[in-house]
Amino acid sequence: MTGDALASAFEEQRGRLVAVAHRMLGSRVDAEDAVQEAWLRLARQDADTIDNLSGWLTTVVGRVCIDVLRSRKTRPEEPFDEAPEVLVLEDSPEEDALLAESVGLALLVVLDTLGPAERLAFVLHDLFAVPFAEVGEILGKSADAAKMLASRARRKVQGRRPVDEPQQRAVVDAFLAAAREGDFDGLIRVLDPDVTWRSETARGVVVRSGATDVATRVQRGARAVGTLRPALVGGKPGLVTWDKRGRLGGVMACTVVDGRIVAIDSVSDPRRLAALGVTSLEAPSSK
Repeated sequence: MTGDALASAFEEQRGRLVAVAHRMLGSRVDAEDAVQEAWLRLARQDADTIDNLSGWLTTVVGRVCIDVLRSRKTRPEEPFDEAPEVLVLEDSPEEDALLAESVGLALLVVLDTLGPAERLAFVLHDLFAVPFAEVGEILGKSADAAKMLASRARRKVQGRRPVDEPQQRAVVDAFLAAAREGDFDGLIRVLDPDVTWRSETARGVVVRSGATDVATRVQRGARAVGTLRPALVGGKPGLVTWDKRGRLGGVMACTVVDGRIVAIDSVSDPRRLAALGVTSLEAPSSK
């Protein structure tokens, strides 16, 4: 296969591969990186030795994603120099189109509660119909073991459901009140024990996990918390902050499941903020 033919065949697979990686990693940027890594490995491979290019690429992307998920669990994150960044959920037409087929933002949040192997088994089999034998090969396990992992993940996903908007708003308001008062116990009450805090800035992405760590970080950022105001972010209850010139400085949206915040995702990069649908429920301070 010539270089041009290989590149063309890869591009035919790119959309599906990005969709798989996005569901695995929960980040479009990380998904694109995983797919790019698959291309680099393919370019070094003798393509004539690959009988099933689609399966080969799925395997490579799956293994790259597994490595990324495992590194998130073990790699210490860089600490913030100052208060925590303001938090936000991605919500753009591109993301909506990518997720619309079979999984939404709420499911992505629930997927974050799964272990790497469970997540891969569930995503590949239940969302992309990859046979358990192939899933097991990617994981280095038997087909039966892969089936058990997917079944366990399915039960977890089915057991966690997002609450309706008024309840979400109440939980987010309780979070804001506890944050403003420096009420550590109050924060713990509204945060899921396995809550994930994902902050996207111009410097990159930082991920925090666990209610204790998140509550501690929020307490340390009391000064920044004071600038937060209620808002709708992409139609979901959230919070925003404004800079000294009255411009949007950051947006926070929380996903609530079973009456607790299970994920806090944020964007403070001006280029990303411009793409978010934000409606403020309070006017910014005139200070």
